[in-house]
Amino acid sequence: MLRGIPPVISPELLKILAEMGHGDELVLSDAHFPAYSVNSRVVRADALSSPEMLGAILKLMELDQYVEKPVVMMAPVTGDAADPEIAAECRAVLGKDADRIDYVERFAFYERAKRSYAVVVTGERRKYGNILIKKGVTLP
Repeated sequence: MLRGIPPVISPELLKILAEMGHGDELVLSDAHFPAYSVNSRVVRADALSSPEMLGAILKLMELDQYVEKPVVMMAPVTGDAADPEIAAECRAVLGKDADRIDYVERFAFYERAKRSYAVVVTGERRKYGNILIKKGVTLP
């Protein structure tokens, strides 16, 4: 057993986080996201919400310090609305980094997901519960 690793981080996800380098991106998707269509490296975490998974991962990984917005969420399609609680929960998890969230259009988010290192499919059932994070350098 390892110490300090949140129990919701599976061995497969821990390996992915360790393999990622500075600037690599990771998608935490909702349950509706076409993960297997956009990326060949997919991990499932069906029991968690997107914000819960974000909190667990950020216990192990720094956000990119060299970009203004290392956290990206999918913007609602015109005429649709995201659940405001998701963004609020993400801001609470991010704490001092809460102002570092950007929002991008749905298909632009899919394009970034295609280039991301991996996709973690959560059990998030609220619409627009998709979060992309950019890994930073872990400082001593």
